Order: sequence, then structure tokens, then C-alpha cells
Amino acid sequence: MTAQILDGKTLAATIKKEIKQQISAIMAEKSEEKSEEKSAEKSAVPCIAVVQVGNDPASSVYIAQKEKACLEVGMQFRKVALPADTTLQALLAQINSLNNDNTVDGFIVQFPLPSHFSQKDVSVILAAVSPKKDIDCLHPHNIGLIMDGTANFLPCTPGGIVRLLQHYDIPIAGKHCVIIGRSRIVGKPMGILMLNQHATVTYCHSKTTNITEICQQADILISAAGVPRLVTANMIKPGSVLVDVGINRIEPNNPANRKICGDIDFDECAKKAAYITKVPGGVGPMTVVMLMVNTLQARSIV
Repeated sequence: MTAQILDGKTLAATIKKEIKQQISAIMAEKSEEKSEEKSAEKSAVPCIAVVQVGNDPASSVYIAQKEKACLEVGMQFRKVALPADTTLQALLAQINSLNNDNTVDGFIVQFPLPSHFSQKDVSVILAAVSPKKDIDCLHPHNIGLIMDGTANFLPCTPGGIVRLLQHYDIPIAGKHCVIIGRSRIVGKPMGILMLNQHATVTYCHSKTTNITEICQQADILISAAGVPRLVTANMIKPGSVLVDVGINRIEPNNPANRKICGDIDFDECAKKAAYITKVPGGVGPMTVVMLMVNTLQARSIV
């Protein structure tokens, strides 16, 4: 058995074409408007903003990827760069400014933040973003809507994964989905979305004592642990679906060997699974494109 690749890169390219067409339609509609009052309500071109505090190298790479994707579809991209010593009050002021800026349809605060921001600060920051512009879907209000199954938009990585599975007609209802990881960005909302699709969900994390036995029961295994090659072939069920969210840099301090690998041992697990994502080229492109999907959705919220 050789697993079929779940090609997020190709699907993301298809979605980008759809987004580009939508943006062209928006621009055409705006050009026909005669009222200056109406045109001031929204920018002529949909706009994403990203707030970066400090200059974390990995974050800068991710932001550059988002900017490139926006330019490809004709969407405006605005980077708000703040110094590493920015205070909580200054960051909240910037967030409030974006909340009230009609030329910005949606925005995110790029994580991680510098070390002087506490976990309590992070919660305050996430709650400060307007739910209508929260295209990362991390505001408590939007998380509640996800729980209720009535969210205006979905968290980018989990939403992208669901869309990828649906694109390949992979059944979710009634399947046992095991998620490795419990972060607020991926793990926790991923489980909610799979429950909303009628899967049976089990979470594994650093305190799970029988992770191998649990993973062996998974019809769909999603790993977002950030541990290189954590999932090995002996941990998976034959014919299972494997989704790898991990992006791990092997020997990051060695310029000659800065390789990237996922949480799943691809070469060995691909021999046993039915479907599998690659790293890179699987979940990553879907995460970026879902940010733009959410921005267009945010634009329509009154």
C-alpha cells in the first residue's frame, strides 16, 4: 500500500483562483458606486493586516508567505511592525486602531509574542480584537460560535484541514479522529470542528500515557505536537488518514542542514496509511489561503 497524498498546495491554488475572481467582482462593484459615503464604508480592495511585535525569524517567514499569497490574488496586505519592547497598552492601542479602521477587513496578531507578554496578556490581546475582524478565529466570542456550530468563519489551520479532507471525499462522520496536541490555535478547535462533522474525537498530549495504543485506533490521525517524527508506522492503523500539522526544523543552527520535517514519519507511515499530507505542501498552504477566505467572509459581516 502506498498512501495517496493530500495535496494542500494544489487545492490552495484552486481556492486562490476563486478568491481572485471574487476580488475582481468586488472591485467592479465598487467602481460602479457613485456615493462617496458608500465608498468610504469599505476599501475598494479587501485588506488583511498583520501585527508583528519584534522580529522573530520564523514569524517573519510566515508573514512573508501571507503577503505573497495576498498579492497573488489581488488582496491588499498591511504589515504593522512594532518594536520588541512594545508594551501591552501600546499593542492594545494598535489593535483598537485596526478595529476601527474601515479600510482593514480583517487582521491578526502574529504569535509568538516577545517573552515579556504573559499568558494572561495573550488572553487580553485576543479578546481585544473585534470578533468581526478576528480572521484567526481566536476571540472568545468566535470560539463560542464554533462550539455552537454557527461560526462566521473557522480557525485557519483546522478549517483548512476539514476542507482538505472534504475535497478528497474522505468520510468524517462516525470515524474515530485522534488529535495529538491541545493548543488554542490548532488542537482544541480542531477537535470541535471534527465533532461538528460527527466524528468521535480523542485528544492526546504530553501527559497522555498510552499514546501509541490510542493512535492505533485512529481512522483519522491529526498531529499538531511540534515533535519531529513523533508518529511512527507502528502507531497507526492500516488504511488510516494522516494529517501532519508539524513544521519542525532539524538542526536549525546548522546552515548546511536546515531541513524541515513534520510530526509524522512520512516515508514509513506512507507505506501503511491510505492518505497522508506532506510537509511542506500539505496543511501549510491551506492555512494561508483560509486566512484570505476568512477575510472575504469578515468583509460581509455587518
